[in-house]
Amino acid sequence: MAFKLKPKYSCSSTPVYHVNLGDGIAGKANNNGSILINQDIDDVETREHVINHEDVHIDQMQRGDLNYDKKYVYWKGKKFPRSKMKEGAKNLPWEAEAYKKAK
Repeated sequence: MAFKLKPKYSCSSTPVYHVNLGDGIAGKANNNGSILINQDIDDVETREHVINHEDVHIDQMQRGDLNYDKKYVYWKGKKFPRSKMKEGAKNLPWEAEAYKKAK
């Protein structure tokens, strides 16, 4: 079952789905413009924060700065191997923007 919360950062038309993402994964922005959020997050404030963070990534993808596939993340024309990064790390440029804007 899924329901939609109104994101603070962007438009409220972003589809949000609550699913089992596994341990340590709070949310995921999809290339198709939807957001997945871990169904185990019970706290409303935490859910809203995760949605706002992922909504920044949706915006990054829509403006052409961010894209990804199974092997790489593409940020402003540069290719980053996913196997050599800690996904979600605050020092990654696309994450730094998302952490800053989702506060």
